[in-house]
Amino acid sequence: MTERVLVGMSGGVDSSVCALLLQQQGYQVDGATLRLFNNDDIGINDKTRTCCSLDDVEDARTVCYKLGINHYVFNFGDQFKEQVINKFAGSYKMGETPNPCIECNRSIKFTKMLERAKLLEYDYIATGHYVQREVDTNGKVLIKKAVDSSKDQTYVLYVLTQEMLKHTLFPLGGMTKEQSRKLAEEHSLINARKPDSQDICFIKDGDYAGFLENTMGIHSPQGDFMYKDGTVLGKHKGIIHYTIGQRKGLGISYKHPIFVLDKNPENNVVTLGENKDLFTSTLTATDLNWIAIDPPTADIRVTAKTRYSQREAPATIHPIESDKIVVEFDENQRAITKGQAVVFYDGEYLVGGGTIR
Repeated sequence: MTERVLVGMSGGVDSSVCALLLQQQGYQVDGATLRLFNNDDIGINDKTRTCCSLDDVEDARTVCYKLGINHYVFNFGDQFKEQVINKFAGSYKMGETPNPCIECNRSIKFTKMLERAKLLEYDYIATGHYVQREVDTNGKVLIKKAVDSSKDQTYVLYVLTQEMLKHTLFPLGGMTKEQSRKLAEEHSLINARKPDSQDICFIKDGDYAGFLENTMGIHSPQGDFMYKDGTVLGKHKGIIHYTIGQRKGLGISYKHPIFVLDKNPENNVVTLGENKDLFTSTLTATDLNWIAIDPPTADIRVTAKTRYSQREAPATIHPIESDKIVVEFDENQRAITKGQAVVFYDGEYLVGGGTIR
């Protein structure tokens, strides 16, 4: 019996090529676009600029028609607001810098979509992420870096469980982005040269603070800019306007370049210092998820990174509690930031990750 796959289709070229490849591989394929919010609800009046725009839904529908497959639209707006937008706002208010794309993968794309697919009796879901999927001799599903290192998206998928992975396919992991676009052109897909989406999908032009204040109603009062020695240098606009490592836009004149070292929501202080002060060798992480291994009970060696675009660095994981670890890097790392993810690798394979606390 032909296995059935429901492809998450954003309207972009990657998810469209994902559906095409699976169809070529003999699966029975259908497409599903997730409506996660209405633009008016997030303060965006331009109907064409986000990943959930009407144009994107129409692009996905057009590709499905071209491929001769069904196209569905699932509305997960309430769940997205609760699990992603509200969590993002709450984390920022607490002085963290969260990654909502990771939470969306955990709570929506690989949970709600998979639940819906199972109800409709699909064997798998699939996405256009650039990662490779392997199954080891024990039946454990492993995630491997994409062939195209510039597009590798393993960092945002460390939250996936074995149950999710057993029912998910990633057909683009062995291709480059340009190969995907070329294949889309060869099959006359409408979005072959459509630009990639940028920034966070529900925030216009990357203005996080404006979104939090104007749309979420979060009031972030002025407070002190304090130098690392305790000297007050002036007033900041509210801690939601700053992130660790920031230099530009501080509005503070000083005898040498200064950077944001810390944000403390309890006393509403933003601490400033030199670039060298941003470097540290250790972090604590919680909200852990392990893919390639069982939760470690003893020290293990990995490579790790604390930002999506960062190069991995050698490190040791020290387990502290069942959901708490200390990560010790061999060399100091710059601007480790609370709320971001630390993700671990063993060579080309994704080991797991957690949230920096």
